[in-house]
Amino acid sequence: MAACRALKAVLVDLSGTLHIEDAAVPGAQEALKRLRGASVIIRFVTNTTKESKQDLLERLRKLEFDISEDEIFTSLTAARSLLERKQVRPMLLVDDRALPDFKGIQTSDPNAVVMGLAPEHFHYQILNQAFRLLLDGAPLIAIHKARYYKRKDGLALGPGPFVTALEYATDTKATVVGKPEKTFFLEALRGTGCEPEEAVMIGDDCRDDVGGAQDVGMLGILVKTATEYSERLMNDEEEGQQECGYFRLEAAKTNTRSSERASPSICTSNSVFIRRLPSCSPLQRDKT
Repeated sequence: MAACRALKAVLVDLSGTLHIEDAAVPGAQEALKRLRGASVIIRFVTNTTKESKQDLLERLRKLEFDISEDEIFTSLTAARSLLERKQVRPMLLVDDRALPDFKGIQTSDPNAVVMGLAPEHFHYQILNQAFRLLLDGAPLIAIHKARYYKRKDGLALGPGPFVTALEYATDTKATVVGKPEKTFFLEALRGTGCEPEEAVMIGDDCRDDVGGAQDVGMLGILVKTATEYSERLMNDEEEGQQECGYFRLEAAKTNTRSSERASPSICTSNSVFIRRLPSCSPLQRDKT
């Protein structure tokens, strides 16, 4: 068997992995400090569309996370990049707090629809306006299609169900820019000098984080933090559960799709605490 590559980069999810709204996940700051002590490049990747990148950074710093702005890659960044390449005028269905990330983008007389998480905009009149634009040929751009997300009061609908409703109503297919799309992970790694096989993704969503990372050739590590729904799926015997269980299993075994991929040994609990990562990795410090 070929020697496994040393781990050079770690992508870390934010919401649900390091924090839940304005509260840090117990143990997350300590886990990040341990990760900082390793010789790896760290990038923080998120699908959040509830706030601008600057607001997100301020939230993380208030929670005492040592994170710099250039380490954060968001799906809003990816969406803006796509809008600039396509040179379209979007109807922005995003939270008002996310609008600063689209500053300078022309939105009058829209000829495209961009959807993020915007509960205050997800009502009949606005969705029907988007529906009519799509019928006239406007492209539908989904910042991501997450089915749900974690709030302090429990799980809540994500933008995915609303994107899917418009797809169904207009018989069209959305272009998705956030996780679990392959382009999102590749863009996040851009500038690190690392190949996907030299990187690992740590997150709390077995499909968008772990599954998306594996599809692009990375290792995916699932942490059991916020997604009780994923936990219920993994304990269920329904078909949807088995997919989550598969992702967890693949994160703990040699991935047969690449002989160079490391075989990780990890331990996760109800908080973010990385005991061991791949055996050939410089992160393997704790043998217990």
